This record gives sequence, structure tokens and C-alpha cells, in this order.
Amino acid sequence: MKIFRIDTPAEKEKLLERLECDKSGVAIMSKKMQTLLFVIEDMPSGAANILKQDALALGADLAVPAGVVSCKKSRYDAILMGTPRQLARLAKKEMAQPFGLKEIGRSLKDFLKEKRFETKIMGVVNANDDSFYPGSRYKEDAAVERIVRMVEEGAAIVDVGGVSSRPGSEPVDAEEELARITPIVKTIYRENLTSKARFSIDSYTPEVVSFALEHGFSIVNDITGMANISLGEMAVKYGASYVIMHMKGTPETMQKNPRYDNVVIEVDRFFKERLERAEEIGLGSDKVILDVGIGFGKRLQDNLVLLKHIRHFTHFGCEMLIGASRKSLIDAIDAAPVEARLPGTLAIHLEALDRGASIVRCHDVAEHRQAIAVFEAIESSEIP
Repeated sequence: MKIFRIDTPAEKEKLLERLECDKSGVAIMSKKMQTLLFVIEDMPSGAANILKQDALALGADLAVPAGVVSCKKSRYDAILMGTPRQLARLAKKEMAQPFGLKEIGRSLKDFLKEKRFETKIMGVVNANDDSFYPGSRYKEDAAVERIVRMVEEGAAIVDVGGVSSRPGSEPVDAEEELARITPIVKTIYRENLTSKARFSIDSYTPEVVSFALEHGFSIVNDITGMANISLGEMAVKYGASYVIMHMKGTPETMQKNPRYDNVVIEVDRFFKERLERAEEIGLGSDKVILDVGIGFGKRLQDNLVLLKHIRHFTHFGCEMLIGASRKSLIDAIDAAPVEARLPGTLAIHLEALDRGASIVRCHDVAEHRQAIAVFEAIESSEIP
């Protein structure tokens, strides 16, 4: 006999099928091959005691501080742990319990819904003079040449914008923004480049978004997260997808001492509110892409926490976009000018893909294509 350890496989069912387990066994055992952890904050002591007993009865557990049993305090934090199968049964059980546990049950059900999306690269083209990375700035013919090259290199999406959103940047008027992107958008439309890739307009200006959608663009990339609902209505009209990004403040003010009590909870609350807004105008979750907004009103620690916990946000059932390409958080970790931040970018984006993201927004398409190909080859490998 021989024994060796394996990582939890992404395709658990396939691994079990190779062993020729029966179908019912595959369904049951695949849900036992992973332990999930959830932090539950500010629970009433009664809820903590009930949830602890219910979890233990199903083979799961709830880690609680000393004193919970005797209710020394009125509220506690706890950590829930269990397999997907155990937690699914627990979620159902909590739907009949008091002290707000019904809401915990609903949340668990959402977290347990696994929806997978194809990995995609979104290339960045900026039609302005002040984006933080000079290598992303292109105008007219040069921009179109770069777009064609990005598509050839593996970009499934190309994001075109006419205004910088770097920290401290100032907005420009709609007329100027439209003038910057019009020649590029018209050439994309005339050359039928939209048949080779999807195009995203990086703007929150109604005139600009409308113009792009009229010319074949199929994604609205809105850093304000649909602060202006008319942009969402335009997306519905044209059948376009919509990137809802979280940003604290504006590009001018966002890095002036941003603060969060719990950045994950705050961003989650924002997404919930904006998804409700999207649903009201007929924009379904299948058309929404979520972006936690790395570098947009966040400290280094906030960015790192969001990157570590990307999977948390997949409970909304939407694709997750991550855009940390050459950003200053890399410099804050290991000092490097913007031109030398590709290695850090690749590390962040591969980690994000491993943690639930499916779209990476980047300046370096060919390098990302190769890195992702190697990453996916490793993930899909099996011991013969």
C-alpha cells in the first residue's frame, strides 16, 4: 500500500469518477472534500448556543469564546466550520430557528451556490495623456493597432477609456472625453473588431457610454458603481453587461485617509444595494460583473484583505473582475516604479483567479495569457 497527500481538487467529481465510484457516491463524497469557514460577528448569545448545538449534531462545529454557554455577554463573534454538505443541512435547519438565525441560514445557502465562469483577459487602452501607466496611453491609429494586437495576444475583452481615474486625477467635461474616444470607437465599429472580442467602455459619462453602446460596445465599466442609474438603463436597452465597481469617494479624494471598520462587509453591503438597484431596472445578475475596486479608496491593508477574500463576493452569483495591473500597492509591498511591476501584477491576478475571480483587467495581455495557461495547466493536472 502507498499513501500520498493531494490538494483539494477543483474538479472533485472527476477525481471520484476516475475511481469508478457510483454516481450517488460521487454526489455525496464530493461535498465532503472541502471544509468551509465563516466568521459570524455580533451574534446574540442565544443564537450562538443554538447554532453550536445544531452544527455539532450535523458533524460541523461553531468556535465560540468561553462564556457563551452561561451567556456572560449578550453578543459574541464566532467561526462556523463544516463541509458543504453539512452546512447545506445546517442552513435548512436554521430557517426554523429564532434570534435571527433564519438570515444566517439564507446567507449560507447563497454562499454554497458555486457558479463557475470562464477565465477572461481584459486589455486596457487609455485614450488620454495622464493615466498612471504611460504604457497604456494610445491615441487614434496607435490605439487601434494596440487593440488588434491585444486581441491577437488573447484578450477576450478590451476596455477603452478617455479619462484617467488615478488617485488625484481631475474629471474632464463630456465633450472632451467624447472627442478622445470617438475616433477609436468609430474605427472599431467600421473595422468590425467587435466580432473578434467584446469591447468595454470605461466611463460614467452618459454621452460617452451611449455613443460606445451605439457602436457595438457590449460592456459598461463604471467606476462609480451605477451611481447614475441612467447608465444601467442604457445597458438594459442595448443588452450590455455592466461592471459595478466599489470606490470610496472620487478619484480626486479617494486616497485621502480612507477608513473601514470591516472592508469586506462594507463592500459586500455596497454590492447588495447596487444589485438591488440593477434588478429594479431589469439588469439581471447574469449581466453584472463585480469589481472590488483595488486602489480606489483603499489602504494597502484594505486591498490585501479584499484580494485574500475575493471568494466571499461570489455568493452574489456574478462574475468577479480584478484590476490590480501595475498599481501602487505593489510598490508599497516591494518598491518598484510602475514599469517594473509586472511580476507583482501577475502574482496578484493569479491569486485572484485561484480565489474566485474570472476576469483580469491588465495592461500586459500576452504575459497574462501565458501565466494563466500555466496556472490552469497545473490546476487541471491529475496523478495518472
